[in-house]
Amino acid sequence: MAEATDRASAPLHVDVIVVGAGFAGLYMLHRLRQLGLHAICFEAGAGVGGTWYWNRYPGARCDVESMQYSYSFSEELQQEWQWSERYPSQAEILRYIDHVADRFDLRRDIQLETRVTAAIYDEAGRMWKVSTDHGTEAHAPICIMATGALSAANTPKFPGLDSFEGRWFHTGNWPHEPIDFSGERVAVIGTGSSGIQAIPRVAEQATHLTVFQRTPNYSVPAWNKPLDPEQQAEWKKSYNEHRERARNTRSGILYEYSQRGAFDVSPEERVAEFERRWARGGANFTHAFNDIFVNRAANDEACNFVRDRIRSIVRDPKVAEMLLPHDHAIGTKRICVDTGYFETFNRDNVTLVDVRTTPIEAITPVGIRTSAAEYELDSIIFATGYDALTGALQRIDIRGAGGERLRDKWAQGPRTFLGVMTAGFPNLFLITGPGSPSILTNVIVSIEHHVGWVAECIAHMRAEGFTRMDAAPDAEDAWAEEVQAVASRTLFTQSNSWYMGANIAGKPRVFLPYVGGFQNYTRICQQVAEDGYRGFIFAS
Repeated sequence: MAEATDRASAPLHVDVIVVGAGFAGLYMLHRLRQLGLHAICFEAGAGVGGTWYWNRYPGARCDVESMQYSYSFSEELQQEWQWSERYPSQAEILRYIDHVADRFDLRRDIQLETRVTAAIYDEAGRMWKVSTDHGTEAHAPICIMATGALSAANTPKFPGLDSFEGRWFHTGNWPHEPIDFSGERVAVIGTGSSGIQAIPRVAEQATHLTVFQRTPNYSVPAWNKPLDPEQQAEWKKSYNEHRERARNTRSGILYEYSQRGAFDVSPEERVAEFERRWARGGANFTHAFNDIFVNRAANDEACNFVRDRIRSIVRDPKVAEMLLPHDHAIGTKRICVDTGYFETFNRDNVTLVDVRTTPIEAITPVGIRTSAAEYELDSIIFATGYDALTGALQRIDIRGAGGERLRDKWAQGPRTFLGVMTAGFPNLFLITGPGSPSILTNVIVSIEHHVGWVAECIAHMRAEGFTRMDAAPDAEDAWAEEVQAVASRTLFTQSNSWYMGANIAGKPRVFLPYVGGFQNYTRICQQVAEDGYRGFIFAS
């Protein structure tokens, strides 16, 4: 492991700088070594893992099944690692990532506890100069941002937070020591994916849990269970075939994708199909019919089914009604996968507060004050999500050709070509950046594709004697239009979701990922490469 010592020494000169040591950064480092390049990776955390290093909150778990939420680049790795559950927990995923870092000897080129503060392009030297919070500086002709789509935690700026005399936490930056809420009065603010996972676990410990909900969410049961060793072994016999099939789907996940519309069947058949999907569990539910994401009437059928389920689970009719989503189509905000979430509101020690009706006015020394009441608390948990896709990048002072700042260029919304480069920032590659499928897919499948594509770009540059690669402005403009045009043909743009940046005050409202499907996106990328990297500008 590269040690974080002697910070103020002379700049380190390498071939490539990688920022972030999560799934993307680790695999990128591995591929760069295969090209014979010397790379260094800077990581803010004290360990590898990215999202799974920081998100240690109670109940943290992946919503993609473990046999698919893993690397495919090494057959030996696929065969040797044994998953224990259908949906892997944070702890198990982190053990897996640590295993990968050790197995491929990646730690020696990773500098931990080192947050990148600036990345500035020196045009005269054709060099990226990267600075860190410890005074370290590294220079390289190529810089790769593997900073993660969901890594910049969003902590609301409630008045009085600094005055709170209890403890407060954010799910996206959880302490590494165990937190015990036994005997405490606890609040959870937020009912997105992390809140829905944490709330049942916290309720089991706390004397009383108060959930502050602004937006009710759709959630489908995970029905998580231990993985049968024989079934796992059987899956592994055809692992590569499973992977290839997944890459040829819209989400990079082997769901059961229906070929029927919701109204191609009778009402009885429609309900039976929803029942079957619900009993199976997981986000596969939203693929019950092939028009759920484009036809509001079809989507309403799925919404009504889930609302009826919530009513049947939650015993108090008033609480059940508070938990019913009505302001967005199912799946157009990230569909949640839970274990006992709605059942938690049947507990005597759980209270639900609607902060749309009674907004939070302030955090006080003893708790939370809404427009209607004050709640005395010992601990507050913010499950308020992330500044998705752009936040981690814009928190770094990134300057391209002519000194242009990335945050200025993206002031009206991010602009990229294929989500891998942004014009005016030569040799700066983005892994699963805005304008790529990223968060709408099994993100590891998207990571592997991006890393492989970037590695091939770099190999092409070296083979042709190029030292500089940049996205062409007109190609970037065309891609930005395509991303928005494809999204406009779906129901996604009708929801105030973090896909649209709606959870961050002042963030431009544009659809951030590419929703045209993973398989279509990869074909476009392949065609661009086969056309001599059409849409990119090279120089030597």
